[in-house]
Amino acid sequence: MKPIKKQIVTDESMRPVAVLIDYEDWQAIEQILATHQQQDITPALAAYAGVIQLTVDPLDYQQQIRDEWS
Repeated sequence: MKPIKKQIVTDESMRPVAVLIDYEDWQAIEQILATHQQQDITPALAAYAGVIQLTVDPLDYQQQIRDEWS
């Protein structure tokens, strides 16, 4: 990717508050973002999909743990 010419806008305290870039650079950035948003990440997440089998009712477990505190 080509270097992007940018101007940083600051407030009275010299803290950065905005960035100005050329419109052509902005269009290129939008095109890159659109390409990445179209990619489907679902197959990558499928490796983590599954079902858990609980051996204890969650509310019973919560009560048991709270009883240990008192």
